[in-house]
Amino acid sequence: MTWLQRYRYRHFLSNSMWVSSTLGLILALASHRVLYLVSRAMGWHAATEPDAARAVIGATSSSLLTFIVFVSSALLVAVQLASAQLSPRIIALALKEPGTRICLGIFVFNFTFSLAVLSRIGSQTPLIELQVCIWSSLGSIIVFLYMVDRLARSLRPISILTMIAGKGAEVIKSVYPLMLDEGPRAVSQSLPDPSTALVVEHIGRSSVLLAFDQEGLLTLASQENAIIELMPQVGDFVVHGDGLFRIYGSTRLSPDVLRRCLALGDERTMEQDPAFAFRIIVDVACRALSRAINDPTTGVLALDQVHLLLRLTGLRRLDTGCVSDSQGRLRLVFRTPDWEDFVWLGLAEIRQFGGGNIQIARRMRALLEHLLKVMPPGRQPALREQLELLDRSVARSFPDVEDREQASLKDLQGLGGSAAPALQVEQQTGSAPV
Repeated sequence: MTWLQRYRYRHFLSNSMWVSSTLGLILALASHRVLYLVSRAMGWHAATEPDAARAVIGATSSSLLTFIVFVSSALLVAVQLASAQLSPRIIALALKEPGTRICLGIFVFNFTFSLAVLSRIGSQTPLIELQVCIWSSLGSIIVFLYMVDRLARSLRPISILTMIAGKGAEVIKSVYPLMLDEGPRAVSQSLPDPSTALVVEHIGRSSVLLAFDQEGLLTLASQENAIIELMPQVGDFVVHGDGLFRIYGSTRLSPDVLRRCLALGDERTMEQDPAFAFRIIVDVACRALSRAINDPTTGVLALDQVHLLLRLTGLRRLDTGCVSDSQGRLRLVFRTPDWEDFVWLGLAEIRQFGGGNIQIARRMRALLEHLLKVMPPGRQPALREQLELLDRSVARSFPDVEDREQASLKDLQGLGGSAAPALQVEQQTGSAPV
């Protein structure tokens, strides 16, 4: 199985809600068959009258079907409302939530098992199947209440933003595994003249580059003593006929084999695209700061997560675009976002949409001043540039001196936290703050 096939199967299984339900149905039929054979071989029968057992199991199966319909409908409505209020990009993330799929799989299992038992009740009531139906139905009630509570909590803005930032942090650590002080910096190696390279073009439907097989491309380049340059960046939209690869030093590499090292799709994912996490969080903030919604507190919550991701990104080595073989010879080149890209992506649009809001201005200033303290000197120019742009935005947006002074303070809460330094408070009160 090729890397592309494994990627597609993994992507299909992680994004399809009906897979867990189908597995629950199959498992229910298999379990009922096994328990039926065991009960018949052992001669175990319940003292419950068959008519009473039919009534009980019929009622539980009807309830389980109601659970399935209610949860499916509530999930779709909740996702639509959340996407309208936050960002359409969260729909795929919400549907990938494993807890929802597991709960639906449990409901389908119990519903199918109940129907199978109901069809087997004759003049006597099977003991094991009846007990399994009753206890699994009680368990489904608990799972249903848990899922309603989880669904209500998971679609709040803070839950969505925290989830996205958590997944983004995982991707950042996988794409940029080394810290700034770990190991020697990668040596920049120049490529040959691009006019001498063999270009492999994209054939087929225009799509977004989702991921690529770095190990596979490195192996191919090493085997052919060539250099492979991946032209689009992960997350780029690739049109039919656009260049995918430049091949230096070899003409024997099969274009079809190279294309099978790329995964293309309709929408960006965060698997190898750390910038997409920033993109979703910024989209949520921009929509919250629009005049139609006007929710600056959600914008502050988004800046909290941008703060987290920028600090994580700024302390890691971002020079991962050149990969060499075991002998130190350059074999693979690909583009990744650099520090300035992340800073602009995370802050520019929020500053533009929320520059006239005191909460956003104060929270962004606190973010920038904190990062200036913890980032190494090489990371600070981009932050100082954003701080200068923030000063200009505040000067334009607040004509009154008092408002301009308040907007020029830093506050991790946006508005409501103490804007005075701890030392100043100590000097004014004569004692250390409690």
